[in-house]
Amino acid sequence: MLMTTLSQWFQLNQELLWFTTIAVDLSFAIILFRFFGRQGLYATIVISLLLANLQGPKLTEIFGLQTSMGVILYSSIYFATDLLSERYGKAEATRAVMIGFTVSIIIIVMISISLMYLPASDLETAELAQRMHAATATLFNFTPRFVFGSLLAYLISQRFDVWIFHLIKKKTRGRHLWLRNNASTMLSQAIDTIIYGVVVWWGIVDFATAMQLALAKYFFKVIIALIDTPFIYLARGWDVTDKDWVASKE
Repeated sequence: MLMTTLSQWFQLNQELLWFTTIAVDLSFAIILFRFFGRQGLYATIVISLLLANLQGPKLTEIFGLQTSMGVILYSSIYFATDLLSERYGKAEATRAVMIGFTVSIIIIVMISISLMYLPASDLETAELAQRMHAATATLFNFTPRFVFGSLLAYLISQRFDVWIFHLIKKKTRGRHLWLRNNASTMLSQAIDTIIYGVVVWWGIVDFATAMQLALAKYFFKVIIALIDTPFIYLARGWDVTDKDWVASKE
């Protein structure tokens, strides 16, 4: 009953649902960091990429603008790389970016292989199998343009995020975390958005329309970058020790 009421309330208050989703997403990221240290931040990046691929095609409207779940669920990736940069240095953040890039390739390859399997033909399950196959193909039948655009945008923007974060940190002598966190994320998200808009959308729609679609998504990315600032300040001060989790011997 409570969940039904809550679901109905959020359906009538989509903007509050959006802010809640971001807060929950970032909260899970800092919980993983709290318990697992840098490994938790690696896990955050992998989880966010999986969710973005699973739910990215889902479109919705927030503040009257169309956006996708991928934009929302992508937020903790930049948070995780910035926190890795702040706590563990440039090399660890770059390692995390490359892990994320590799995971993205694996996801695309394995899902593409899965789509080659024909649905079951047994009379009792054929109808269900056909529906599930069609639904999966609708979500994950990646075009070469999408694959190339998304991978290129991720790799370039994330590497830039790490580089500019440390450049600002050096120039400000380690002060003003809010500045390097927000500036690095906003600038790298701008690069991500432009690359994705040009490579994926331009050609399907005209250039002006592609940039309009990109600009609408960038609006949400900027807000998310501002929201994650208190979270990175909170997590930066934690005394987190990376541990090797080994099963205890009885």
